[in-house]
Amino acid sequence: MTPVVHGLFVHPIKGCTATALTTSAVVETGLLHDRDFMLVDAADGHFISQRKLPAMAVIRPTVVDGGLLVTAPGLEDYEHKTRPDGDRREVTVHWWTGEGVDQGDEAAEWFTLALGRPCRLVRVPPDLDRQLDDEGRVGFADAHALLVTSLSSLDGLNERIVRTGADPVPMNRFRPNVVVSGWPEPHTEDLVRRVSIGTASFGYSRICVRCVVPTVDQETGLKAGHEPTKTLAGYRRAQGGVTFGMKAKVLRRGTVSVGDPVDVTEWAPVQADG
Repeated sequence: MTPVVHGLFVHPIKGCTATALTTSAVVETGLLHDRDFMLVDAADGHFISQRKLPAMAVIRPTVVDGGLLVTAPGLEDYEHKTRPDGDRREVTVHWWTGEGVDQGDEAAEWFTLALGRPCRLVRVPPDLDRQLDDEGRVGFADAHALLVTSLSSLDGLNERIVRTGADPVPMNRFRPNVVVSGWPEPHTEDLVRRVSIGTASFGYSRICVRCVVPTVDQETGLKAGHEPTKTLAGYRRAQGGVTFGMKAKVLRRGTVSVGDPVDVTEWAPVQADG
């Protein structure tokens, strides 16, 4: 079976619901519109994520002409007109500190109500140049442009989870950008070093070490027990945590679509036994 793109997803607001796409432009920082916006603490500008606020999972942003349409349970829909540039504030994502374009008081009020804590909505500045050594450019992503996973990896994981008597987990727990079908072996994505998809190409950055977010039910915004982290810890423990998926950088801009062949042009060297 030829490996192809099974699913394509962007997250217009970092930490909020993903949007499924059939096609997407690929820019230097990843899929177009992926994590263009971010919610930050109103006091210190530190990014807010599902790690501490699982309810972010049910805030659903959709890119519309000129901005975002955002929905959340119990609130009136909010249509936000993007401020591409303007007033800026200092923002922090993990160890990185830079600037974000503040999106105004109306946005801040709506998201403060949605999250139950004072926050501001910021956008990636047009002149942002966040370069991570040789691992490519990013916007407000944690550290890498793209996350690639595969159905075979999820199937292998869920077989193990079900054997423990727990329920299988869906792919959205891992919040990927590109999901590949057709690789027979689980975690084939770990071995990819260069890959062409559509008219774009990508390079390996590192295996993705997971935080607690995969334990959040993305449909309810509630913590849902210890899976899949508990099972992953039994066979995917490395680099100080459990791993699932491959982080990639953009090597060539272009367009990718669901159904595109996934053409690996360079694999990791085969490790000699002994």
